[in-house]
Amino acid sequence: MELFADDPMAAPLTYPGRIPERSGVLDGDAYVPGEWRAAGELLAARGCAPLEARHRVVAVGSNAAPGQLRRKFSNHGVRPVVPMALADVPGIAPGVSAHVSRWGYVPAAPVRTPGESSRLFVLWLDERQLAALDLTEPNYVRRPLTDPVTLEDGTRLPPPFVYEGRHGCLADGDGRPRRLTAQRPLIASLLDASAALRHVCGDTPEEFVENVRDDTVREAATRILQHHK
Repeated sequence: MELFADDPMAAPLTYPGRIPERSGVLDGDAYVPGEWRAAGELLAARGCAPLEARHRVVAVGSNAAPGQLRRKFSNHGVRPVVPMALADVPGIAPGVSAHVSRWGYVPAAPVRTPGESSRLFVLWLDERQLAALDLTEPNYVRRPLTDPVTLEDGTRLPPPFVYEGRHGCLADGDGRPRRLTAQRPLIASLLDASAALRHVCGDTPEEFVENVRDDTVREAATRILQHHK
């Protein structure tokens, strides 16, 4: 149950959440590790849509955390039974979106990395799960990737979907896209780099999370991040 001890919606500084080390299936309140092909048997036993009837989506941020997925689907009345398979995904990596979520964290967004691959989870979603996940991603647009992905066993899959950020991504001091890091040091580094952000949000990650729960403060923080993106 360690994967479900908390989630970023409830504890923003834990973003992107507790992510499994192995492929498996989110099955309600459990995560069942296992080879992706075996997921078909569990889906059949639960009376769920089979793998071939599902949509594949690459998880760049907290959608790879079973606790976060469970909360998102439960909030929308959708059964949280989701195969999750690790894959090598070419051309993208988790970056940092130039906005603040209403939950208080600065979320991930994919950045382009030509010639590089990232090890990310691919989610197999049925129709209701896909529709529910879309509703939880108002700051993103779901688009297909351009290249196939390769699962751990060497299976190549057609290009899956990914949620592309609407707000652009943050850059580092050299103008390169920032890569996603743990939330506490990420927010601390953003505050250190911006007096305007400290003035609006406070001096520490804890103060930042508390203050951006106010809509006006969160919108101001997002404008500051977008100015520097």
